[in-house]
Amino acid sequence: LSELGSESAKIKAMGIMDKLSTDKTVKVLNILEKNIQDGSKLSTLLNHNNDTEDEERLWRDLILETKTKSADACLTAINIMTSPNMPKAVYIEDVIERVIQYTKFHLQNTLYPQYDPVYRVDPHGGGVLSSKAKRAKCSTHKQRVIVMLYNKVCDIVSSLSELLEIQLLTDTTILQVSSMGITPFFVENVSELQLCAIKLVTAVSTF
Repeated sequence: LSELGSESAKIKAMGIMDKLSTDKTVKVLNILEKNIQDGSKLSTLLNHNNDTEDEERLWRDLILETKTKSADACLTAINIMTSPNMPKAVYIEDVIERVIQYTKFHLQNTLYPQYDPVYRVDPHGGGVLSSKAKRAKCSTHKQRVIVMLYNKVCDIVSSLSELLEIQLLTDTTILQVSSMGITPFFVENVSELQLCAIKLVTAVSTF
């Protein structure tokens, strides 16, 4: 899926995606939707009481790998849809909604807690940490896979703004996209995402 994401970006840049068979492209999009669904609701919040540290680390790595795989599927789907001169058949509403659901969920539940401690859940108390939590105490060190996922999600958000300029979306979908575009401005340490969100909010405002 990672290779497919990279190759689809190259084909999009070359402007030849529309030369592919529409039927096969639609089949690929439907398969990609299943891969997006695999990681769309996975949380890395684990029960610390039941697992050893090694078990928890292995389980967390597996979940992050699945999330990254789903992000690659999202990017491939968006690359197909935002390529020049694509037929209407590729703008499958279910796939678009799945991409948006995946992105919104993992921004809120995976990335924001990693980059801004105010969004973290206290594993002992079960609630969101108080805003009094010192943001300065947040470690700047991030797992490589988290940084990779963050960069992929930034690309997805940026590409969604391109999709808005091409395809008319439902009011419900536009509301979800608007929320996704505004929230990053209330999160710290996500400047790259905020730049992508500016593009998204601008695209929504011209809808």
